[in-house]
Amino acid sequence: MFVIDGHKNKKPVKVWLNNPEDLEESCLQQALNLAELPFIHKWVALMPDTHMGYGMPIGGVIAARGAIIPNAVGVDIGCGMVFFKTNIPVRVIREGKTGQGTLVEAITKNILRDIPVGFSHHQKMQESAYLSAILASGSDFSRELDRHPQLAELCFPSAFKQLGTLGGGNHFIELQEDEEGELCVMLHSGSRNVGKQVCDYFNKVARMLNERWETRIPPLYQLAFLPVDDDAGQSYLRWMDMSLNFARENRDLMKERVKSIILRLVTRYTDFGDLEFGMEINAHHNYAALENHYGENVWVHRKGAISARDGELGIIPGAMGRASYIVKGLGNPESFCSCSHGAGRKMGRRKALATYSEREVLKELSNQAVILETPSTRDIADESPFVYKDIDGVIAQQIDLAIPLLKLRTVAVVKG
Repeated sequence: MFVIDGHKNKKPVKVWLNNPEDLEESCLQQALNLAELPFIHKWVALMPDTHMGYGMPIGGVIAARGAIIPNAVGVDIGCGMVFFKTNIPVRVIREGKTGQGTLVEAITKNILRDIPVGFSHHQKMQESAYLSAILASGSDFSRELDRHPQLAELCFPSAFKQLGTLGGGNHFIELQEDEEGELCVMLHSGSRNVGKQVCDYFNKVARMLNERWETRIPPLYQLAFLPVDDDAGQSYLRWMDMSLNFARENRDLMKERVKSIILRLVTRYTDFGDLEFGMEINAHHNYAALENHYGENVWVHRKGAISARDGELGIIPGAMGRASYIVKGLGNPESFCSCSHGAGRKMGRRKALATYSEREVLKELSNQAVILETPSTRDIADESPFVYKDIDGVIAQQIDLAIPLLKLRTVAVVKG
């Protein structure tokens, strides 16, 4: 870790990388923009997977006094991970034969059939106790629906059809093998269109209010904020919490469907008995939360970062076809008890598509014996393992933030 000292009324920036040369210039500039904000508490923290985002770097963590920044949470509010272990030896699903190929292939084909990916969604509305409750007449959230009818129209009722859907980009479902040779499952998804609409709506509100207040925060920074004691700030927090709950329910529903597929197919095609599921984790990595750090209650924004309090379990996926980790937090106060949320991109999507071919990526996955199930491989290069940082290096650079418990190897990937 190194520190960029604050100057000219800027707070310091703490960076969990080995060398300043490892920090891209655009990412550094965004961190310095954050360091100028008058309500930043202590410093800006950048995790080892950091790279340029929209307004705030991905892999960035800030603590804010009395303010919330929609773009410092991000457009996919509640984006995060689910993980669970099984006691099934991976060799059982590699060797098992079905009418759809190996058992691994059958599981991934069934996942893609039952869980919409990319821009697809369910044709029928899915059951959701949470969404039904907040939309009910007289609910605690009904006041927000009346106050922001345009946003409500953008989010509902389409959310019921998006529940239990994966999305595209870097969202995935992976079958993985732990160091004991047993099957694990990791899933990455968020709040779908709901979180994007909430972020865009309140970022626009914040921009208008900041202009009216003459806050002197340059619009170019894309860091418009809302005071948490303002009506608009309170509304954002309620809509953010709604998006977080929706994202968690979205991942939970997919998790249960994947479990059901595994249970049904393993039972049907093998003689493996007493199948067990365990070590379940469901955690966000795009959110803000009120926490106490260095004696003050502050709003910690984690954008592409996970909470890593002492003893807390976290999920850090690597690139497709590379290792991933389950870690245990160490509660380091310097990072506001946070660590990285993944390997982190080292190449933008456009450059990735221009640099690597579909054939190269598919060959690399084949060399790693990784099965890929996706509706289209046309844009697969933008999420190839070549465009991400080395996950082992990322883990090593934050060993003071979290320690690895499980190392996982990719067996198969389902993507949009």
